[in-house]
Amino acid sequence: MLKKNKSQILIFTLLSFFFSINSFSQKNIYAGIEIGRRAIKTSVVEVNNIKKADYKILYFSNERISLADHIATYGELPQDDINKTGNIILNQLREIRAKFKIPEENIFIVAAPAFSSARNIDVLTNRISVLTSKSFDIINVDEEAKILVKGAIPPVDYANALLLDIGAQTTKGGYIDEIGENRLEFIPLELNFGTMTLTDAVKKTVVNQSQANDMSTYQEKAFDFNPVLRKKIKEMLDANPLLLKKEKIYLSGGAVWAFSALYYDENTKDHYISFTLEDVLNYDAILKNNFTKFSSFAKTNSEAARVLSTYDQRYLISANNILATCLESIPNLEKKKIYFVKDGQVTWLMSYIADRSKKVNTNF
Repeated sequence: MLKKNKSQILIFTLLSFFFSINSFSQKNIYAGIEIGRRAIKTSVVEVNNIKKADYKILYFSNERISLADHIATYGELPQDDINKTGNIILNQLREIRAKFKIPEENIFIVAAPAFSSARNIDVLTNRISVLTSKSFDIINVDEEAKILVKGAIPPVDYANALLLDIGAQTTKGGYIDEIGENRLEFIPLELNFGTMTLTDAVKKTVVNQSQANDMSTYQEKAFDFNPVLRKKIKEMLDANPLLLKKEKIYLSGGAVWAFSALYYDENTKDHYISFTLEDVLNYDAILKNNFTKFSSFAKTNSEAARVLSTYDQRYLISANNILATCLESIPNLEKKKIYFVKDGQVTWLMSYIADRSKKVNTNF
């Protein structure tokens, strides 16, 4: 009888130890669901060292749904969009909860700033709460740049780096200034040109609008517009002299993604891809003079194909004009290190994790 009890106690102890180890391991796993303008993205990451941005993406899902377009048209979310969004989130939560056993406090849901303008956003909030017992945050447009910086730059580099995110409408980002006694201050950066807004501005300079889509005309007008772009970038840099002392430059957004996907014929698992201005200029030459090279590459490379299905040649030229001009405008660039933030889809999630870490100061 004693031997039997000893065996049972041993088995129970081993099982308890196994489950405690398994439970502990899940504490480093986080999930984020982003209700975006045109898609709902779900990410699961395992974080080994948040200060060094040492993490592994375990899962990613991207389900297309044009939510922001409907908000812009109707001023609210149609009921069909609300139902679809709720069901997508419910199904994603069921899957990642079952597969990864993530603690509920490690699961976050956010919505893009565009959702703040939907007059019936409370209906979506209630729908998700009823289905999933989870609430969600709407990212404040004024906080968006700060979230990008927190999540895109490894916290160990906060004091020595800047971030620029080249988006469709604007280029935004910022840097963090140390003001003594473990106090930090966030300095936002913004340029009123993005990939699409710059393309539109260039097209408007074409006198004969029937030629606006002619590639040679567009390239000529884009070149003529560069002094305007350079002036705007110089004004941004001159207003923030401290950023010129930063030794590391982190870049994100569609423009840099397109460059990286088309220029580098490789699939890297690194979260940060190092590159130089020379790489950007070499890519620029191909983009403008030998675009068929990228068209051919896209036939065998899925990521390149995704770029060309997202942007046409005009948008890619505008995107790279912003990227190249920003880099060319930074003094002593040859002494700095430049990185593409590859995993842009988890930037906000890494920001949330950093905010909750006792090892990272995000009080800025």
